[in-house]
This record gives sequence, C-alpha cells and structure tokens, in this order.
Amino acid sequence: MKIKNIKVWNADLGNTKPYTIAFKTVDEVRNAFVEITLDNGVTGIGSGNPSEYVVGENLSQTLEALQEKNLDFLVGRDIRDFYQLTFEVQQKFPKNPAARAALDIALHDVFTKFLGVPLVKFLGQKIKTMPTSNTIGIKSVEDTLKEAAEYIKNGFKVLKVKLGRDISEDIERLVKLREKFGNSVVIRIDANQGYSVDQTIEFYKKTTHLNIELIEQPLPAKAVKEMKALPDEIKLKIAADESLISPKDALELVKPPRASAIFNIKLMKCGGVSQGLKIADIALQEGVDLFWGCNDESIVSITAALHAAFSCTNTKYIDLDGSLDLGRDEVTGGFILKDGYMYCSDKPGLGLDRLV
Repeated sequence: MKIKNIKVWNADLGNTKPYTIAFKTVDEVRNAFVEITLDNGVTGIGSGNPSEYVVGENLSQTLEALQEKNLDFLVGRDIRDFYQLTFEVQQKFPKNPAARAALDIALHDVFTKFLGVPLVKFLGQKIKTMPTSNTIGIKSVEDTLKEAAEYIKNGFKVLKVKLGRDISEDIERLVKLREKFGNSVVIRIDANQGYSVDQTIEFYKKTTHLNIELIEQPLPAKAVKEMKALPDEIKLKIAADESLISPKDALELVKPPRASAIFNIKLMKCGGVSQGLKIADIALQEGVDLFWGCNDESIVSITAALHAAFSCTNTKYIDLDGSLDLGRDEVTGGFILKDGYMYCSDKPGLGLDRLV
C-alpha cells in the first residue's frame, strides 16, 4: 500500500491562558500539520510546534522544511517499509526536529491505521493510565493559588509550577501552595534553566520539607558538567529537559557520574516517536525514569507522546497538558482525559478525526 500524497498546512490554535516561564511569555500557539494519504484512502496526521529557544528551529523553518519538493522522497513509497521511511525522515531533516516530528507522527498514525490497531498496542502497551500534571506559569502567589484551586477543582492531582526568576518568590509560592492544599496534591517544578548551581542547592535545601516531586532543568542546558557535579541526593530529583535533545545527549547524560535520575522526553525536541523511544531505551538500560513533556501542541502530537509514553515500563511521569488551554484544534478524538488521568483510546492509529 503506497503513499498517495502529503498535505502540509499551519494553523494558530489560540491560547486561552497566556503564561510566562523563565525566558518567554506565550500568547500564540501556531502548529504545523502533516496529513499522509495512502492509495486506499487511509490517512494519518502529524503536527509540530518547535521551541526556537531550545532547539534553534522556528515555525517558519519547520514549514520551509516541509515544502512539497522536500517530501517527494516519501510519495509513492510502500507504507509497509515503515521503519525505513521513519529512518529516512530523521536523516533528511537533521536541523528540523519539529518537522521530523510532524512527519514521524503522521507515519506512525497512518501505518497503525493501515494495520487496524492503536499505536500504543503496536508499540506494546505497558501502562493503562497515569495522571498528567497541569502547568502554572510564573505569576504572583495569589494568582498561583487561584489557578491551582481551579485545576484541583477540575480533577487534576498533579501541579507543575514554573519557577526560575526569583528564588525567594519561587519558594514562597510553593510554601503557600502546601499551606493551602496540604499533601492532597503532588507538586513538581520547572525552573527552565533559571538557576545557578548555588541556587539549585539552596532551593533543594529550603524546599525539602515541602515534598517537591521533581526539579526540572534547574541549570542551563549546556551545564551538563555542573549537573553531574551536584550532590547525588539532588540529582535524584532532577529531570533533564533542555539538556536532552537527542539520543546522543542521553548517552552523554548517563556517562558516570550520571547527570540526573529522570529524562524529560519531548517529541518536538528529539524529532518524533521513533527518536523518543530510542532515548527511552537508553534510559531503561541505565535505570533512568522517564518524564514525557510537551510544548503548546495540538491534540495530535500530545496523543502521539502519550502512546509512546505508555509503551515504556520506565515511564513514571507525564506532563502532557499542552493542548488543554488551546482555543481550537484541527482534530477531535485522540487521548482521553478523566479527573486528571490520561488514557489512550482503542481506535486505530492515534484515534483522531480531522475537522474539515
């Protein structure tokens, strides 16, 4: 069964809750979309939304990479050559992880639709459900508590709080969260490269009593040597994010002394499901836990990340809330969310239906 054609477009999905993190404010969510159609009419969809600050790719570059002339190598190819096709996608666009991710996800979707099975079943489902965190940006204590109360009311039991601008204010926000909600909610934090080594140590010592689940990327992405030099008790709490772009980075992070006990895998950083699973395999061999994250993304790529996450025994955390505050989307279906817990549907592929 051959690939008949490939359609590419982009859309602004809106953002109902603009937010601030350590290095930017997000108020627009524009994604690139890829739809692959087979000779028999079966379609698969993928999407991409790069973070230029993290991977050096912006959406214009993603769309430029996805021009029709650059996708001719896939048209007319047999979808049953699936692994070769995903390999060639990774080779074709070395500097465009979001473009690779969109194509890779679309290939995974259309191939498993062709087979008539959910992607997670094809990959080997290990996990049935898991709670996702919902993210609170950098804001005042009052606004932090207000947003947390809203999420908890809606059934979420895990909060991820963005920090990294002022360590005193950061700690105050966490103290107030614990005072108001006690231990009824799990709190994890993301400093987005906002701390120095000394600040990371200070933060850890001053928040140990608050039972913070994990600390995502406190140091700058390039400061891997400094991460490795942190006390072991702190590294057990650290999730490498911006320091972990590719499988090659994963290998560097696990070289003794190990830099962190947790890997944050994002399909938009590494280039899709196939590369995310390579990082996951490295982590598995080295006893590293997985934390699957996202950018502000369509249901399409969020669902793909969930299917990949649930195929890995070492997945311990998910932060796949990137589509929850969108104003609109290009598809319906996909993941199932109930009381803060995420599930994969039993529909073929990613279980998506495109809105026309």
